[in-house]
Amino acid sequence: MATHTRPPTPYETDAPAVVLEFPDNFLLIDLCGEHDRNLVNVELKLGVQIVRRGNLLSVHGEAAATKEAGEVLTALYERLEAGRAVELADIDREMRMGLSEKGTGTPVGDQMDLGVGERIEIKTRKKMVEPRTAAQKAYVKSLFKNELAFGIGPAGTGKTYLAVAVGVNLFIGGHVEKIILSRPAVEAGEKLGYLPGDMKDKVDPYMQPLYDALNDFLPQKQVEKLIEEKKIEIAPLAFMRGRTLSRAFVVLDEAQNATTMQMKMFLTRLGEGSRMVITGDRTQIDLPRGVTSGLHEAERLLGNIPKIDFNYFTSKDVVRHPLVAAIIEAYEADEAK
Repeated sequence: MATHTRPPTPYETDAPAVVLEFPDNFLLIDLCGEHDRNLVNVELKLGVQIVRRGNLLSVHGEAAATKEAGEVLTALYERLEAGRAVELADIDREMRMGLSEKGTGTPVGDQMDLGVGERIEIKTRKKMVEPRTAAQKAYVKSLFKNELAFGIGPAGTGKTYLAVAVGVNLFIGGHVEKIILSRPAVEAGEKLGYLPGDMKDKVDPYMQPLYDALNDFLPQKQVEKLIEEKKIEIAPLAFMRGRTLSRAFVVLDEAQNATTMQMKMFLTRLGEGSRMVITGDRTQIDLPRGVTSGLHEAERLLGNIPKIDFNYFTSKDVVRHPLVAAIIEAYEADEAK
């Protein structure tokens, strides 16, 4: 694939264009996306104009922006050459951290001796998951390296999603024998205790985000079978009392809603051959007034213990709709006044 600059034609811009030549027209169609949606996405985020002629894409705009757009498009094309799909999430990821990395991606597992600039991928049954920010990448490496790790930050930063992906990866690789996903059954401002049904019916609404994450990585029938065989357990935090969790990958989600005693109880469940991940958002505590968050206490008490790793996210790591990051920043700014 060739890259060069040329003067613009009169209807384009006053700045020189970066021209990219893509030899495979079929891959170029995938790169552009349906109705050129991928190109439009790059244009909007980088403030450039992309013109397509045959197998050429010319990028117009400020020099730094056109250079970055050219590198992003080149990396996405190389992704297609490697047999990988290009989705909007991949474009977002490439813009966030593609320029700091090299290669087409290295599957992670036991060997976490990757160079600083190398990409990492988490293989699951249904998809390959890639961290989309530097903080997410450090978090994934921490989950493979440490027996106990914390992921703390605002909603939408991938804390739980990536933890479940790592758990599925270790499970299908035979490194753990079961996956245990838990969260405190605390209402977010609404009373759900009077819902009809048995205990499972009452609890499942709290657990739904964990089911959603699992179904993203494993076929639904396989999830159902593994739950039936108790190789995957999804249960409220209160159900963990009295157990020793061995050879398991254990995730405690929404840990900011665990009390100090619940957090101590959960952390001391860690058994031989297990890994434990605690995720939470300190700004979304739903505990009764005056009750201290167990997540806050865990940070205070465990921060200096070797082999316990704390990973932090900010609004810059939000990978949901761009408005989510703006909303989080607005609330943070108001709280700082």
